[in-house]
Order: sequence, then structure tokens, then C-alpha cells
Amino acid sequence: MRDDVTLEAIRFIGQPVTVAFDRPPAYEKKPGCPDRFDWRGETYHVHELLGEWHNYERRGRMANNMRPSHAVRASRTGSWGVGRYYFRVRTDTGRIFELYYDRASTSVDDRKGAWCLYRELSSSQD
Repeated sequence: MRDDVTLEAIRFIGQPVTVAFDRPPAYEKKPGCPDRFDWRGETYHVHELLGEWHNYERRGRMANNMRPSHAVRASRTGSWGVGRYYFRVRTDTGRIFELYYDRASTSVDDRKGAWCLYRELSSSQD
């Protein structure tokens, strides 16, 4: 992506999506960028990874269930079931989305976490 291109959020989505990988990630709780995702009955193919980052912030009840000294380390390296991996992608149709993998378990029976389509962005040149 060129340096003179800025991105602006055009809509918040916040909906679950199903993702697929050409090669499955080595670790389920530490996935890379998916190759495609399904949203509202349509498949979007990832053409380009524009950025990625992670956030190991503890939310809700999890925010206060750890000693402060351990919480500092966990905020840098993560701990089981806590954190999100974010990906900013351009699809083969040129649309730009941010999606994330939330490592939190959805239930005792489903400990894998979930994918969410966070928002759609548009690009504009300065």
C-alpha cells in the first residue's frame, strides 16, 4: 500500500464470519491471515494483507483475575484464551476489511475461539 493512501472506516460490521486457509495454521489459537472468508452468503478472497497486529488485553471478568506482575507479562505475550489477532486485508474485488480472531472460548464445548468481521474501510489518496 502506498504511503500517500489513508484509510477511513466506512462502516462497523461486528459480525461472525467463517474463514478458510489454503494451508491450515500450525497453531489454532495463533492463526495467520485467512485466504478467504464467508460473510452473508458471499465468499471474499484475500488478495493482499495490508496489516496485522495483536492485542492481548484482558476484557470483562478476565481483566482482574491475575496478579499484576503476571498481567504485565500476559499483556505482551498473551495467555490461554485471551487476546485477538487483527488482519487488514484487500479482497480480490478491491474492498478493504478488518477482521480478527478472538482467542476467547465461546463455551466449554467450543474452546477454539471465533472469527469476526470488524469493519469495512475505504482508501483515499492525499
